[in-house]
Amino acid sequence: MTIQISDIAKLPTHFGEFNIQSFKENNKEHICIFKGSFENEVNIRIHSECLTGDVLGSLKCDCGEQLEFSLKYIQKHGGMIIYLRQEGRGIGLFNKINAYALQDKGYNTIEANHQLGFKADERSYEVVEFILKHYGISKINLLTNNPEKLNSLKDKVVLRVPILIKANRFNKDYLEIKYKQMGHLS
Repeated sequence: MTIQISDIAKLPTHFGEFNIQSFKENNKEHICIFKGSFENEVNIRIHSECLTGDVLGSLKCDCGEQLEFSLKYIQKHGGMIIYLRQEGRGIGLFNKINAYALQDKGYNTIEANHQLGFKADERSYEVVEFILKHYGISKINLLTNNPEKLNSLKDKVVLRVPILIKANRFNKDYLEIKYKQMGHLS
């Protein structure tokens, strides 16, 4: 795996002041947003890109709210958000929009991905190991409800920090599918 690493820059935001650095893996440019030191256990959020939720404020998912929760948490307690460029659970923005259209016709999030020829979740977390090693991080408090993220980093996770997001009328069924069929925790 060949990865290019950018310089570190300051990133002032509505949530506070952070540092930012990019990791270019082939055609994917991931970023790390961080604050504080990386001693002892480091608070880490692994967040997969969600243009519709993170930028446009879509109510069909809880991604934007999870990112906002994480930015506030890292601002207060220190740590890092590893923002991975793997839109739509790894199927890309084009296919995600097609999955949204199928959901509008009554398919749930998993069924829509299957209709398009994808697994329920196509994401990979291999680059996370590289990023953590780059910063010398060996023990983490992982901000997540996703058991796949916990399993992929089980040798490093000291504590899981749950991200509790209140359901709305647009994402209630989506969140239920995540908990009941994908094993997400609360």
